[in-house]
Amino acid sequence: MAETTLNPDFKPEVVETGRRLFAQNCEFMRGVLKLEDMPESGIPEITFAGRSNVGKSSLINALTGRKTLARTSVTPGRTQEINFFDLGHRLFVSDLPGYGFAQAPKDKVESWTDFIKLYLKGRPNLRRAMVLIDARHGLKDVDRDIMKLMDKSAVNYQIILTKADKVKPGPLEAMRAAIAKEITEYVAAHPDVLVTSSEDGFGIASVRAALSELALPE
Repeated sequence: MAETTLNPDFKPEVVETGRRLFAQNCEFMRGVLKLEDMPESGIPEITFAGRSNVGKSSLINALTGRKTLARTSVTPGRTQEINFFDLGHRLFVSDLPGYGFAQAPKDKVESWTDFIKLYLKGRPNLRRAMVLIDARHGLKDVDRDIMKLMDKSAVNYQIILTKADKVKPGPLEAMRAAIAKEITEYVAAHPDVLVTSSEDGFGIASVRAALSELALPE
């Protein structure tokens, strides 16, 4: 299936701008457990959110062309950190801890939710949250909860379907269309649903193009 049947048809110059943006050096900055430890910056920031095992690390690595970038700060026992990256001094990228982990204690989930609320409300330079959804499973209640949280925090967010290579074209298009219809009920949701596969590179150029429009100009 051609990418433009699932993803927006970005102009060639925007795709090229996205390619150049993500070809720049992307450096891990720090893992943060407290709001006061978050890096200060006047440059635009985007964040990646999603359920545990949805493929956030794989997508960040695919976007930046690095194999282990998103794992450099991940160590056992510190999975509740927000990890920050600097993309060419033009865009800050943050990676939120995965949500919806069934085995997590209730107090841990509540603590995570409170932390994320503070993050969403306390980052005036946050331009967009990219909410990752497994294309095999679609939206779950826990995804809807985080979307409602972003609605309340007035944070613009965009859905990215991951693992598209594991779904046949027909069901994949039906899933994308169903989600696009549902998110019209959410006030802060971006209308375009992006479809990706970190495994074969499908949709990576489209995500780069979309994010390039949020970064500082070259």
